[in-house]
Amino acid sequence: MTHPISFAVIGCGRIGLRHIEMIKNLPGATLAAVCDVLPVGELGISVEVPYYTSAEAMLAAHPQLDVVAIATPNGFHAQHALQVIAAGAHPIIEKPMALTRRDAEKVLHAALQKGKYVFGVMQNRYSPPSEWLKEVVDRGLLGEIYQVHVDCFWNRDDRYYHPGGWHGTKDLDGGTLFTQFSHFIDILYWLFGDITPTAVKLNNFNHAHSIQFEDSGMVQFDLVQGGVGSLNYSTSVWDANLESSMTIIGEKGSVKVAGQYMNEVAHCHIEGYAMPALAPSNPPNNYGPYKGSAANHIFVYENVMNVLRGEGPITTNALEGLKVVDIIERIYAKA
Repeated sequence: MTHPISFAVIGCGRIGLRHIEMIKNLPGATLAAVCDVLPVGELGISVEVPYYTSAEAMLAAHPQLDVVAIATPNGFHAQHALQVIAAGAHPIIEKPMALTRRDAEKVLHAALQKGKYVFGVMQNRYSPPSEWLKEVVDRGLLGEIYQVHVDCFWNRDDRYYHPGGWHGTKDLDGGTLFTQFSHFIDILYWLFGDITPTAVKLNNFNHAHSIQFEDSGMVQFDLVQGGVGSLNYSTSVWDANLESSMTIIGEKGSVKVAGQYMNEVAHCHIEGYAMPALAPSNPPNNYGPYKGSAANHIFVYENVMNVLRGEGPITTNALEGLKVVDIIERIYAKA
């Protein structure tokens, strides 16, 4: 594909606006249309391209679209992905790919039948500490893996869960693991493969008035490839996010990546290994005022461009997106 790649966006909320900004500033990309269920006047945004209030109308009016980014509430991701694929475009799906494995499989099967890519937005993979962790694990520098512990402690209070919004609802949000912490389950799967949950404890400590599921959980699991681990998470931290971290204990060393988004190497002690200098987590860019995890969205878009031009492999595919949904579904089932 050598011509400019044509994009559209479904969903013009906070994340959708981030996608729009990325596309507008991406060399070789054109933003053809955007869509949201609300009239544009209610969104309070400036739109320079055709605007639609239904995905069906937008896809029908723009049959030559190459890629459509889906930034709608979680419960609509699979439905909109299927519409995009049926219209002949490649979907970029914000996490999670779907709220059930069954719906994720429908998207995967439709993409295979139509010969379309499904790009997952798992931008945390592109942070320098995550790329470094991947290299350490893939090279076997830690030897046999004994334990992996993921801890995610954030704040989500009434500033986030407000009346009339979709956050906190079972059908559109899906649960804390889907909306807040699926990125870190993706990193876990990316590094170590599948897991088997062995014990799960869920609680709703201080969100009974605002959400229909847990705000905190403790999960124990076995790594299918060997070793054990835990996932401890909460959105009950007072006032501000605390951290997201991964600690790995292996035969030949131990490492810990921490920070708010697992964006800092907090510990590295590996036999015969010197910790290299990593690239900064917030490099200068021309893609909007984004930092940390948000800034990494541009790497998702650069991968889309490379794949469609035949210049590289897809970095987060439909099967990987499905596996994250599958793991979360099995954790909730175990509870």
